Amino acid sequence: MTAGLQPFLDDRTIVLDAPTQAWSGRGGDIGDAPIDGVYHGDTRFIGALELTYAAADGAFVRPEWVRTTAATASRVRFDGLLRGVDDAWPDPKVRLVREREVRHGRMTETLTVRSHLASAVTVRLQLRVDAQFAPLQEVKAGAAAGDPGARTPLPDGVAIAAGALRLELSASGAQVGSDSDAVVLDWTLEVPAFGTATATWHAEMTDAAIVVRGVTAPAPWHTPGPVPGADPRLGRWLDRALGDLAALRLALPDAPEDVFFAAGAPWFFTLFGRDSLWAARLILPLDASVAASTLRVLARLQGTAHDPQTAEDPGKIMHELRAGTLSMPGEGIVLPPLYYGTVDATPLWVCLLADVADIADAMAPGEVEALLPNLEAALGWIRASAGDDGFLDYIDETGHGLSNQGWKDSGDSIQWRDGSLAQGPIALCEVQGYAYEAALGGAGLLERFGRGGADELRAWAAALKRRFAERFWVETPEGRYPAIALDRDGRAVDTLTSNIGHLLGTGILDPAEEEAVSALLVGRSMSSGFGVRTLSSGAAGYWPLSYHGGSVWTHDTAIIARGMQRAGRGADARAVVAGMLAAAAAFEYRVPELHAGDAADEVPAPAPYPAACRPQAWSAAAAVTAWDVLRGSAA
Repeated sequence: MTAGLQPFLDDRTIVLDAPTQAWSGRGGDIGDAPIDGVYHGDTRFIGALELTYAAADGAFVRPEWVRTTAATASRVRFDGLLRGVDDAWPDPKVRLVREREVRHGRMTETLTVRSHLASAVTVRLQLRVDAQFAPLQEVKAGAAAGDPGARTPLPDGVAIAAGALRLELSASGAQVGSDSDAVVLDWTLEVPAFGTATATWHAEMTDAAIVVRGVTAPAPWHTPGPVPGADPRLGRWLDRALGDLAALRLALPDAPEDVFFAAGAPWFFTLFGRDSLWAARLILPLDASVAASTLRVLARLQGTAHDPQTAEDPGKIMHELRAGTLSMPGEGIVLPPLYYGTVDATPLWVCLLADVADIADAMAPGEVEALLPNLEAALGWIRASAGDDGFLDYIDETGHGLSNQGWKDSGDSIQWRDGSLAQGPIALCEVQGYAYEAALGGAGLLERFGRGGADELRAWAAALKRRFAERFWVETPEGRYPAIALDRDGRAVDTLTSNIGHLLGTGILDPAEEEAVSALLVGRSMSSGFGVRTLSSGAAGYWPLSYHGGSVWTHDTAIIARGMQRAGRGADARAVVAGMLAAAAAFEYRVPELHAGDAADEVPAPAPYPAACRPQAWSAAAAVTAWDVLRGSAA
């Protein structure tokens, strides 16, 4: 990889239990690709891992790996052949099974040699482990050098420390040595005729500064039964996705009972307001407990003061939580440990609370009532943040925060049809839809619990709806639709984008407008056949491998399908889900963060976006939306 470029991820094997993850090649070795490593929290602890065995001539060689099998999100098995100690017959008779399991703060490998030889064989295994403590953001930037740390012997291994970071390697029965910067674990296994021999080693990782913790309780949901007549790919996707969601659960150390979803691997094993809210919202048809606990976690971190450096405001829901300052080399981005630079998390928090409060037994009335002060503060922020024109907008006041603060947060995501970039402050169309839905949902909750302000909220929402109808709609050769945003001059940015799909079901559009929007989203310029493109193929800036300018994001497509279903556009929702299922099958049912927007009538499967995260919580949660849409159509 050229220095300074973000690592590619699509061809690597990952095993995880948040906040711990291991990335490797297909045989389990680590170090052949820039992303490779064993990570805990925001640090790479192990940068290289190589397993070899002594062949008959004494030379150490790598096993020949023939299969990789992911048993669960947290366990993977690698099968290899040891032909260097085999007999002369063509059939391989000596196999190595490498089983890796990750639990939060710990990785264990069990190495089992299996022999079908008629006589005993001695197999010497050797594992080289390189500790390379490196900040995650430096790995992402392609600029990680790593600190090898300082070593201290242990009875059956070694401890390696660097500041608040500590790695303990242990291997009962192994000779522990060193070779240059590597720790070397060496086993001599006596494998009986037609028998097996096993070696095991462990890596324990601790970070005194970590701000999240893993979850040991079993997932609170079950995989639902098949939908009558539904595509069989749905069940396979659900099974894989729910396993990934279970492994992506996190909590804060001071409230281990309140679970939320980490945004995704490898970069986002922490709390993200928008991502955690949408993932929890998308799985509501199966489980409401994660939504309830996510609401509580975010309420405890709700803004109370005005601070331009952190983008905090009273009532605002946070964007991102880290152990320390997040600096992205080469990007000019420096974010504080607790950052509030998001325009949509606050209305989404209100929408989720209204959703959960309407689900029987999801939250006791007293639990909902306890969040009403947070609700009132959030609604206050929404109304106060509507600018002089009455729309919620954003702009980075620091010069080193996120320039775009909606879900499409890349620097070039808000562009005109001619490809030029819109200038901020930016008022995104979908945020106005979220705010409208939040105002009505919040009004209903206030009224239910006998608190004032409901009538004023409904009047504010009605005025927002009128303003939106007057200001956001544009007409272009592709049709009439809402603009992606208003720019700093109040002009409607005229590209056709997937953002308009988030308006469906919010109530800010009337039924005829929802029908028109839905029809555009299943049209050829927006629907790739594997999901909905982020940007129309008719726009000058369209490129199928652009992060937000033509690619397909599965969570975005799921939100659109959900909105279509809510708007009564069932046939369109099912068509969108069919594309999601085709993409899921192409990615072996672990759908990445995003993929290319190439058309299904041109390619048999979508090309990967090589740097896309996987698994990603809201991409996994999209499987539940697909199930819910197809379940509804089968009812």
